Amino acid sequence: LPAGLSQWFPALEVLDVSGTGLTEMGTELLSLPCLHTLLAKNNRLGGPGSLPKGLEQAPLARSLRVLNLSGNRFSEVPPALLQLRGLRSLSLGGNRLHGIPPDIQELHSLEFLYLGGNFITAIPPELAKLPSLRYLVLCDNKIQSIPPQLAQLHSLRSLSLHNNLLTYLPREILNLVHLDELSLRGNPLVVRFVRDLTYNPPSLQELAGRTIKTRNVPYAPSDLPESLVRYLSLASNCPNPKCGGVYFDSCVRQIKFVDFCGKYRLPLMHYLCSPECSSPYSSASQSSTSQSESDSEDEASVAAHRMQKVLLG
Repeated sequence: LPAGLSQWFPALEVLDVSGTGLTEMGTELLSLPCLHTLLAKNNRLGGPGSLPKGLEQAPLARSLRVLNLSGNRFSEVPPALLQLRGLRSLSLGGNRLHGIPPDIQELHSLEFLYLGGNFITAIPPELAKLPSLRYLVLCDNKIQSIPPQLAQLHSLRSLSLHNNLLTYLPREILNLVHLDELSLRGNPLVVRFVRDLTYNPPSLQELAGRTIKTRNVPYAPSDLPESLVRYLSLASNCPNPKCGGVYFDSCVRQIKFVDFCGKYRLPLMHYLCSPECSSPYSSASQSSTSQSESDSEDEASVAAHRMQKVLLG
């Protein structure tokens, strides 16, 4: 960046240095107290010293709202960016990122996050702790699964996951009640799955916990050690409507297809309490039972008004 930038333009609010071959941004940037939009796309940023030292302490850390560093050479999200607490829009698409740092949760004001076109393989659960996030773009990566915690993104309106390696979606995604757009094209969301019925027998603690929960055995917090009280609070209900059981750690993972908008069938992940509970949920096989089909239709009626646009093709 040119020296004396802050002296020439002390009230500068928008700076666009995209496509200029930049390899670093100097300390002149730190002296722009009014800057709220910084666009530095399609440069050669990403090496040591690409960003000025002291960025997190500068006035810019409080004023900046929009930062676009797409089309550069960053192999990781610079830690200094995670200190820009007023940031509302962050774009790092088309870089060389292999992961998303858990500290992304510190950007509480973030509404738009674009990380498409990288080499990201996993989504950290901490991403779900962004209360204002409305648009999340993770397309064109190598993501294989979606953490169920993403269902906590209650403000999310658009989720772009196309061209990844997804084979199923967590059932919890149905809780994204404000989602208008879900992009899934280019993923191996195939219609044939081998059901994994590998099942580790439950521990004695789990068997006791299941008994207490299913038979409503009364207890007070003072009756049990604090660790056991906490354990009992973690019980999950088996989704099989004919079961009524619970599980803690020992469960059976299974795929079930659910209709969205009456047109698409998406594979959602279920966790059942035992292999015996899998028969009513055999929609992953060619011979789906009528019970399974009716369950899918019931869920579709609930989900149809939630998903306005599902992009698969």
